[in-house]
Amino acid sequence: MTGAEEHPGGPGEEAAWHRLDGRTLVVTAIYLIGWVLAAGGTTAFFLLRGGVSTTVVLTFVGGPALLIVVGGVLVDLVNWRYEFHRVTDQRIEKKFDFVFRTHKSVARDRVRSVDVNANVIYRMLGVARVKVGTGQQDSFGEVVISFDPVDRTVAEQMRRELLRKSPEDTEQDDAAPLARFRWAWLRYAPLSIATPILGASAFGAVMQAAEWFSAEAAVISWVGDLFDGVPLIVMIAALAGIGMVVGSIGALALWIELWWSYRLTRESGTLLVRRGLVTSRSLTLEERRLRGIELVEPIGARLSGGARLDAVATGLALRADDQRSDPRTLLPTAPRALAHRVAAAILREPVNPTEAVQLTGHPPVARRRRLGWAVAAVAGFSGLLALLGALLTDVLVELAWISAVLLLPVGIGLALDAYRNLGHGITGGYLVARRGTIRRSTVALLRDGVVGWQVTSSPMQRRVGLVTLTATTAANHGAYRIPDIGQAQGLAFADTAVPGLLGQFLESDDDDEVT
Repeated sequence: MTGAEEHPGGPGEEAAWHRLDGRTLVVTAIYLIGWVLAAGGTTAFFLLRGGVSTTVVLTFVGGPALLIVVGGVLVDLVNWRYEFHRVTDQRIEKKFDFVFRTHKSVARDRVRSVDVNANVIYRMLGVARVKVGTGQQDSFGEVVISFDPVDRTVAEQMRRELLRKSPEDTEQDDAAPLARFRWAWLRYAPLSIATPILGASAFGAVMQAAEWFSAEAAVISWVGDLFDGVPLIVMIAALAGIGMVVGSIGALALWIELWWSYRLTRESGTLLVRRGLVTSRSLTLEERRLRGIELVEPIGARLSGGARLDAVATGLALRADDQRSDPRTLLPTAPRALAHRVAAAILREPVNPTEAVQLTGHPPVARRRRLGWAVAAVAGFSGLLALLGALLTDVLVELAWISAVLLLPVGIGLALDAYRNLGHGITGGYLVARRGTIRRSTVALLRDGVVGWQVTSSPMQRRVGLVTLTATTAANHGAYRIPDIGQAQGLAFADTAVPGLLGQFLESDDDDEVT
């Protein structure tokens, strides 16, 4: 099914064994050539710049580079020659038989996801990488079977076949996707946390390049001359502005690469996300594994009316080895109203549960706790700067009072917002909980997906009658917290949401039973 050459199995076997696509050798050669050009080229540049002769450089850099490329291709040739796989009606099998023998076998009914991706080199060669997730765990993490590479057409056939649970399953026409790429969503990209990170990384890259050419002092001197006579706070603001502009450009480029050609469709009982510009990806999730939906609103997107959707599902890896975004994300940051509509469609509900319920707030003492944390954080940061300034330089003392003046109102505002965002409620078959300010999260979790409750109370919480209620589930992180809820309020909510699990606590007035 997944290769042009076959290796016959023994008597009674249901299907022939196949090799990976032979273009794997070309892929390996391209990767290795690129790596040795980057590493060897940099080494050769500095050697030539230091006066080393061209002959010596070619001998001691070009020779090892050639050996690395040839050796890597030969190793991959052995792997291609002796690695086989097959897909039968009952199992997916993969084996390697050369010196050491390995045989991996997974039942077809354990397949939870089949993800297909292809970077620009794979796409040029017409191949793709297929990763079959099982939701099972071993000592090395999730059990995943990879086929890398196979022909792109074969990869799509594998995905469709492995996700078809029965012959009666029919594939729906994906001409009417649940959501698709919109250029207007680009406006949310610069509002993400990636923007300041990329901006700071750009400054770091400049200093790293300067270090390579021993020009750090010259760069610092140039910046000093540029801002000569300018107040410190103005210089900091200008550099921050430059960093944000550079970071915004980088965030836009990253967003386009990740979400270009995005489509969310339903197919054979699965949700299928297709996306990517340089690297195309097809990510799948079985609908029967869904336990709810999470509406995520980073503060920048929230202020501009945006939100994204993450799946709450069992058997879903939280991080993928070759992806730069969370594989749970079903919808990138988009207008909030659209996110609600898509969430309702995903859950097959008339209205998104996170929108359908009026959430109950938490006691006012939870607000005081957050205000105290904010003031303490600002005081601690400014105090540390002042202490270092007294020991090192007056510049840090000036930064201390500037940071206190600027950060205190910001901290208080965030604390008040964090309190306003606390809430919980029940609608139909879902319990809904909201928390956070920098990253506000509203999760709608199936009530029958909750397998237990954990009630914790720190010494400070006990003094003011608060607890943290945690719903445990087999999906995603395994737990969803409802912090700083009133003790009686929280226990009553838990018992109403999932009757019977916390009945023993409701029958007792002893606070020591809440741990």
